[in-house]
Amino acid sequence: MMEQYKQEFIEFMVDCQVLKFGDFVTKSGRKTPFFVNTGFYRTGAQLRRLGEYYARAIHDKFGLDFDVLFGPAYKGIPLTVAATMAISEFYGTEIRYCSNRKEVKDHGDKGILLGSPIQDGDRVVIIEDVTTAGTSIQETLPIIKAQGNVNPLGLVVSVDRMERGQGEKSALQEIEEKYGLKTTAIVTMEEVVEHLHNREYKGKIIIDDAMKSAIDRYYEQYGVK
Repeated sequence: MMEQYKQEFIEFMVDCQVLKFGDFVTKSGRKTPFFVNTGFYRTGAQLRRLGEYYARAIHDKFGLDFDVLFGPAYKGIPLTVAATMAISEFYGTEIRYCSNRKEVKDHGDKGILLGSPIQDGDRVVIIEDVTTAGTSIQETLPIIKAQGNVNPLGLVVSVDRMERGQGEKSALQEIEEKYGLKTTAIVTMEEVVEHLHNREYKGKIIIDDAMKSAIDRYYEQYGVK
């Protein structure tokens, strides 16, 4: 049985119009029947709830035995703030938050980082919105490692799209193997489909049989072999 918070999170994404079904093209040029656009989290209440779901997923996978939550600019900045606040509120644990700047300022605080500095010995979890082909991790890890003798532990995303990255494995599996990071998601697309297929939600069936077969076809083409 899927955890209650995962079911709630799937419905929350539908409510916020973050999760949509139809005809879309992903950044990597794949035609896809579903799209996750985290730009639709727009209010304080939505961000607060999002932070709580991330906090649950982080706690489930990594425990809270780490020091810094790092959110790559720009999308990771509000995520790292919301999630560290939720971790403090739910679990009474102080995790420092940190993000990078895309451009280094030429005055005042000249650092590349916003929020907490990263120090030798820090254990770092990275927070992102959706699994990509792993490109942002390529850019993010060198920034974190340049801060000292740092231990990047893992990556948490909101949705695992469960499709191939560069090769035959899923993007998250590739990241685990290539960088030695543990990865997790609040929900996987498999869980999304399981929860919404032929189930009425607010008077509407969001994934009917036709949409389900479009999703199945997508995974036949782009899913993990």
